[in-house]
Amino acid sequence: MKLKATMTLFALLLWHHTSANAEENRQLVELPKMMQHHMMANMRDHLTALDEILSKMGQAELDQAAEIAEQRLGMSSLGSHGADHMGPFMPEGMRNTGTGMHHAASRFALRAQEGDLNAALLALGEVTRACVACHAGYRIR
Repeated sequence: MKLKATMTLFALLLWHHTSANAEENRQLVELPKMMQHHMMANMRDHLTALDEILSKMGQAELDQAAEIAEQRLGMSSLGSHGADHMGPFMPEGMRNTGTGMHHAASRFALRAQEGDLNAALLALGEVTRACVACHAGYRIR
């Protein structure tokens, strides 16, 4: 229950951070309607994956957290997220931030597999910082 509250707080802070920064300061990325829906679905799945990862970490199930991270957020997830057809529609900075998030998730998975909770948490912070950076810098329509 406490982890669910933590993730809810995380989501609210992310929303507040991006909405508190005047939206007109974020770069508008115009996407075809179908791609907008696809990207939003991907981001919702990213939040769900982060929630599941934190839950597994709270249960000391780091191997399962690593598996979720690699399959849903890491470099192994690019095919399922349609990165090859989404990337060309993104500005270079947005694309680089997203790729950085996927690399960070794969690094987190490696740290989690090593069984060091503190190292894994630090690595997970790299993932969430990439999320915050992207949401702070870009908006889609």
